[in-house]
Amino acid sequence: MSSLIFKHLNVDWNAEPNAPAPEVTVRGTEVQLTFFLNPWAYEAYEGQEGCLIFEHCSMWRLGETNDYGWYAGQCRYSKIAPKWGEFYELLGDDELQPIPTDWHMLGQPTSQDRHFLFYLRDETFECFAADWMFEYGSVDI
Repeated sequence: MSSLIFKHLNVDWNAEPNAPAPEVTVRGTEVQLTFFLNPWAYEAYEGQEGCLIFEHCSMWRLGETNDYGWYAGQCRYSKIAPKWGEFYELLGDDELQPIPTDWHMLGQPTSQDRHFLFYLRDETFECFAADWMFEYGSVDI
């Protein structure tokens, strides 16, 4: 497990810390995660949405692990992820990846898939996809 690296991806934006209200939209193998942005720590107005779009996604999940569970060590990455509430790409060998059983399969996983993880207030979003992008506002895919 020591070879697992958490690459921090959200530099100048983040989800609203109290009520991000994440919504997942799927079209084919594209997955969109829409959520309210944090207006207190970043340049966003209250109620503004942000959108993560994942291209060529093979599988995704929106799990129940919340901030209380993470701090109590109940999340499989609690003891190794640098910080709660951030968006990461996981790099390296991940022996813990197969533990969740609530994955939504969209295609055949490949060795080119990248593992993305976003800790939100009351949920954790994960997916395996070829690439990602962030946009302000909701986006129709």
